[in-house]
Order: sequence, then structure tokens, then C-alpha cells
Amino acid sequence: MFEFGKDLRRLFAQARESDDLGWVELIGAELLKGEAARQSTDAGRVSCPRPFPAWMRASALWREHGRRTGVGSSLERAANAAADAAKAARTSVDHAHAAVERAEIALLRFDLCGGLEHLAEAEAVLAEVQVPCCTAAGAHARLRARQARLTDRESALMDATALLDAALHDLGETPSPARDELRMERAMLALEAGVRRRDARLLDQAGRDLQTLVAGAAPEERPLTRARALALCGSGLRALGALAADATAMEQGAAMFDAAADQFTPDHSPLDWVAVQVLRIDEQPPVAVLSQAQALSAGGGLVLGALARECRFAREAALAEANGDVQRLDALDAALRKRLAKPAPSDGPLDWAADQIGLAHVALARERLTGSKPAAVGMMLVEAAATARELGVGVLAARADRLGG
Repeated sequence: MFEFGKDLRRLFAQARESDDLGWVELIGAELLKGEAARQSTDAGRVSCPRPFPAWMRASALWREHGRRTGVGSSLERAANAAADAAKAARTSVDHAHAAVERAEIALLRFDLCGGLEHLAEAEAVLAEVQVPCCTAAGAHARLRARQARLTDRESALMDATALLDAALHDLGETPSPARDELRMERAMLALEAGVRRRDARLLDQAGRDLQTLVAGAAPEERPLTRARALALCGSGLRALGALAADATAMEQGAAMFDAAADQFTPDHSPLDWVAVQVLRIDEQPPVAVLSQAQALSAGGGLVLGALARECRFAREAALAEANGDVQRLDALDAALRKRLAKPAPSDGPLDWAADQIGLAHVALARERLTGSKPAAVGMMLVEAAATARELGVGVLAARADRLGG
């Protein structure tokens, strides 16, 4: 993505040795993969002078590659590097940091693919940490935020917010990727709860955090952090606009999504790009864009893959209905039923749920066009929502609920 001159190459080499991995936002997914492989090789050398930090760095790089691409083998390599870091640990603090890295990988697995077992794994690993550790506090707070979203209890949400506040305080005021991640987490939690409860205090908190993130993430230095913050701003504005029937807020939300998408290219961070497209589904993006999003996130049982898949079929069904094209609806129905009858080897429960919701979109569109009553649509949506909730993927369950409501 970038052409480096001699001086920039020197600066890049220095950045590679820095404890702050914020620089990885400037390199694309393929180059990141190469950096992770290089770091793993260096860490494994007998001559490596400091194997513990070398393995920790390798794990963090593989983890970030997995976050951007959803590639399962990258998460496996991250886990292996974290295990090697634990073997190389010499102090209780080193052991604590290695445990936190394992917990972060488990949390990422949950974010990418759902599965409550990953949250249980993260909780068990964090319980091993016996010494004060600010990174452990941050991981624990992020775990509680995910658990709070699943329960949706007011007390759990407030407790998770308090833990995020404390973890941010422990990190101090020095800007860092870890601090940005916690601030992003707090903004997401406050935004979701604030919109649901129409709580101005929570919405103000989310707005302050997002403003800080956008202001502190220059596009030439932290494009992915900036894009994620802008996308959250867009999501919040659109939700508020829908609640208040405010067209201006809806337009501002759309502009935020455009700004987020402009920060990087799909190959730079495929899943970040897919996330932006999925978030803007209510703006009726072109089918070609949704098809690209589906292709980039297919396989591996990814949450974003299922969402992109469902969004694409929803959009195609809506277009067929608008054009009065019953034949197109029949073709979509046949394609979905064929997939359900013979799923791809990489398909998982979330893909099945997405296809069930897609069938419901097609059936309801056909009903509106022809008056023919669809069979078992309610059951399709109930089962799809139940499957998504069993895996802790509330966003897909909400798509099914909204269609069935």
C-alpha cells in the first residue's frame, strides 16, 4: 500500500522494535502476515536474546492479522506464540502478560465467530493471573462488557462500564492502542445501552469517547482506529435519527459511514471494510458491494460472514420485489434451499441461520407481490434467532427478530 524511501524504511525498522504496535495500522493484511511470520522466526531462534517479548510480539501480530482477515490459522499461530511466550516467561509478571494474551485471543475468537465457550476460556485464563497487571484489568473489563451485552441487565452493563473506566484509569493518559481499544469498547457499550434506553447520559459518554478517538487517530497514522470510530459515530447517528425521525441525523450517519470506508481499502483490512458495509445496510448499498463483502468474509463461520450473507439476500429480495420480479425471487429461494440441503464444508451454524433469514426475506417479498401465504416463515426466524443467541451473536438474532416482528 505504501512506497518507502530510504529514511522511511529506517523509521519503519525502528517502529518494528517498538513496544507500541500502532504502526501496524499502516500496513496491509498481507504485509502484516509477513511481519508476523518474520517475528515468529526471530523469536524461535536459539540466538534470540529476549525470547519472551519476541514471542509476545509475534502473538500480537498474528492476532491482529486474524482480526483483520478472520483466518483461523492466524489465530492458531497467535495461540502457539502465546504458549511459547508462557514457556519463556521468567517472572510472575511475564506469566501474567502471557495469560492475558491467551485471554485476548479467546475474546477475539468470540468476536469473530461467536461461541460462549470462548468467553468461558477467557474467564478461566484471566483467573490464573495472580499479580496486579493493567493489561489483565483491561481484558477482564472487555470480557465483562461482552457478558453484559448477553444478559442485557442494567446492573451488568453498569458494572462493565465501571470496569472499563477503572482499566482506562490504570493505563494513564499516554495514548496507546490498548487505551484506544478500551475507549472504543466503552463507547460501543454506552452507545448500545444509550440507544436502547434513550439515556442521554450514556449517549453523551459515547459521543465524548468517539470524539476523542477520531481526534487522536490521524488518517495517516491510525486509519483503522479512525475508521472504526467513524463507523460507530455513523451507527449512533443513524439510530438516533431513526428514533427521532430526524432525516438530518440519518444523512450525517451516512456521511460518517462514507468517511469510514474512505480511510482504507478492502485488502488493507478486509473484515473492517465488511463491517462498514454491513452497518450501512439500511442505506441500500449496491448488490455488488454486498457480494464483495460476502466474498471477503466467507468461510470460517464468521459473524461478519453470516451478516454479509444475510444482508446480500435481503437486498436482492428487496430489489426483486421493487421490480416485480417473481422469477428472481424464485431463483433466490432455490439457491438458498440448495445451500441448506448441501452446505459448503466451511459453513457453520451462523451461516445456516443467515440462510434461514434469507429465505424469510424472499418468502415475505413474494407474499407482498403475489399474495401467496408463505409457509413456516415464523419458525424459520425463531430457529435462526435461537441459533444466533446460543452462540452469543445478538446482532444476527436481532435481524431475525426485526423481520419476524
